[in-house]
Parts: sequence; C-alpha cells; structure tokens
Amino acid sequence: MPFQKQVSGLTFWGVLFLVLPSHLTWATNSVKAKSLTVSANGSTQFKSVQQAADALPQEGGVIKILPGTYREIVTINKSHVRMEGDKADPSKVVVVFNNSHGTVGGTLKSATVSVLGDDFLAEGITFANDFSVGKPLAPEGSQAVALLVKGDRAVFRHVRMLGAQDTLYAGNKSCATEQGPCVLARQYFSDCYIEGNVDFIFGDAQTYFENCKIHAIAHETVFVTAQSKHYPDESSGYVFDHCTVTAAPGIAHVFLGRPWRPYSTVVFLHANLQAEIEPAGWREWHPGETHSLETVFYAEFKSKGKGADAPHRDPHSKQLSVSEAQQFSRERFLSGSDHWDPAHIH
Repeated sequence: MPFQKQVSGLTFWGVLFLVLPSHLTWATNSVKAKSLTVSANGSTQFKSVQQAADALPQEGGVIKILPGTYREIVTINKSHVRMEGDKADPSKVVVVFNNSHGTVGGTLKSATVSVLGDDFLAEGITFANDFSVGKPLAPEGSQAVALLVKGDRAVFRHVRMLGAQDTLYAGNKSCATEQGPCVLARQYFSDCYIEGNVDFIFGDAQTYFENCKIHAIAHETVFVTAQSKHYPDESSGYVFDHCTVTAAPGIAHVFLGRPWRPYSTVVFLHANLQAEIEPAGWREWHPGETHSLETVFYAEFKSKGKGADAPHRDPHSKQLSVSEAQQFSRERFLSGSDHWDPAHIH
C-alpha cells in the first residue's frame, strides 16, 4: 500500500479555534459563515462541489449540496468548512469518481474527496470511488480511495463511504520520517456506513467510530482495517465503539485487521460482529515475512455475534478489562490538549 506524504499546516482560523472553549458548537464559531448551495441540475449558482469550495473565503463556511450525483474530485484545503447533504437519506447526495492507484500513480492521489483543512464537518453525504465496480481487484493498482482525511478535529455524521480496496484513509497530517515525529489529526465518525474489502479503513490518524456499520463486500479475503501507527508514542489508533460488522455472502475469510506498520493500534468496544470473523481475528501483514503482530495493540471489549470468538483470538491481541476499556472512551481518546469533544459539534 503506497504512502504519500503531504503537509497540511494549521491556518490562522484553526489556531483561533484551539483557544475557544470546547463546549462551543461549530455553528457558534461560524455565526458569520458564508453559505453556498450546489445543485446537480444547475438550479443554483454552483453545479460543482469543488467550485463552491473554491468560492468560500479562507475562514471557511457552509456548502449545502442538493440531492444528485456529483462526478468530480473534491479537495478541501480550507478550515471550518461544513458540507451538508440529506441527513435523512445520505444516498441521495453522492460525490463519486473512479481514480485508482494504477491510473493516477499513487493510492492517496486516487481519493474522490480529500479533507486537508481542520475543523471540517460533513453530514448526510455519500463519498464513493467506483473504480472497482464490475471488475476484479488486480494484484497492484486497485487501491481506490473514496474519502481521504488529514485534517484535525474532523466530524462525519450520517455519511456513507463506498469503495473496495482502501475506501477510507484516516491519517495524520504528516510525518517527518517513518520514525516521526508525526503531526496529530483527530477524526470522529458517528452513525456512518463504510464498505470495502481489502484494508478498507487505513491510515495513522487518531480516529473514533461510534455506532457505525462496517460492511465487507465480496472478496476472497477481507481486512477491515490496516492501521499504520508509526512508532510507540505517536498519537494514533482506531477505536470502534458499538459498531456493527457485516459481510456479503461468499467471503472465505474476514479479519478485523492487519498491521500496515509495526505499531498498528485498533480497539473494538461492544462490537456486534455479525460477519463470520476468522477465529484469530487478526492477521500478519505478510505471514512468514513480517512480524508486526509482536508489536501491535489489537484489543476487544465485550464483542458479541457469531464473529466473536475471544478464546481463539490471536495470542498477541487482548481482551480488555472494564478499566482498560474506559481508557478508550470518546472523551479520553480524542480530547487532546484542547479538550476537543465532537459530541458538542453541531
């Protein structure tokens, strides 16, 4: 899985946000935010989501996207940008494209939507990459990202992410080297739907998934996560809290994850594992060649469903105690020095 480094510095408005009380909502911090509307049929000023993003001032604003399909690549470089679709039915607002690692020369370059600015919020939208629709995955080049997020304090609610290999990249801002230091990015996904097959949630951000549905689509072997924490002290890891994991029929093997890098960190809390997860739960990146399972932190707390099989999990993984699980609450995991809590972002 190729990795492309990209630096996205904090903007002046991002710094202002850090010193505001954490209980203030996104709307409160953006009372004077500019609001633009996008329609696929041309009934508004903008037919393109990217055109509206470009038209926003540097301090950000709101992009309201009317129902329709928007076949385009979107990059959000500004902070304090909010994208609003249809909260009741995110499938009515679709942003989609079909780039892949093989067609553009890099996995992260293939993203349909890239969020690089801080304090981003999206609700009621589908982000998709349909490169693999109707074609088998090739040994190389089939990585095709639907959503790439490198911004700090990013919130996604009622958002659908559709793809196959490498659907969602949730990554930190940048790393000086493979040994660090890396620049923190925190992201929160609530009531979202994410589907894919190979490493379809990957990267090294500090990311929390709450009440999300994770769905494996047809492929012989599925890896839900490929988390890539670089070094022991990096602020990085994925937590899935009260999420449901399902799978399409005919998949031979489903794993909760494999370590893209040696310190991969993934925790499932109260997971409803409806998919038939392999008893070991986790697998080495390249069995017989790499030995990253010796240094990962893979853990579960009170998983249920037919995929829950604590006695047969890989011995390198953990079953957490109550006190250990509490360390991975949303409030503790995402807080940081600015005491950020996405529950107050509306």
